[in-house]
Amino acid sequence: MTDCIFCKIINSELPASLIYEDDHVIAFMDIQPVNPGHILVVPKIHKELIAELDEDLTSRLFNVGAKINLAIRKSNIKSEGINYFLADGEAAGQEVFHTHLHIIPRFQNDGFGLKFHKTYYELPKREELDEICGNIKQLME
Repeated sequence: MTDCIFCKIINSELPASLIYEDDHVIAFMDIQPVNPGHILVVPKIHKELIAELDEDLTSRLFNVGAKINLAIRKSNIKSEGINYFLADGEAAGQEVFHTHLHIIPRFQNDGFGLKFHKTYYELPKREELDEICGNIKQLME
């Protein structure tokens, strides 16, 4: 894809601070980090949504993310926890439409977090959960 910033990084058309690279994925520092040490793990093939990746490549993204997690925890980067964040589609907050996994070091009061609507605290009935579960389960491959 010619106008994709991640494809340009993958093709060495734009600079990046590379953490990791193999034949299938690349990992580099986020240029607009939530916290120091914020890293993106990106498949080398251009696909917008994670559902477009095969199972092996999806696993590879998370396996590389886990290795980065361990390295961050051993480093001197301030980190009391790690978020894995993958925005899958515009409504989920995806801004670059090339699948990518964020590895974000976290610490108390760092100012980052998810905001829940007030209805989040109104628990659904078991019947509703079971119905949704059945619909999704039926469609799984």
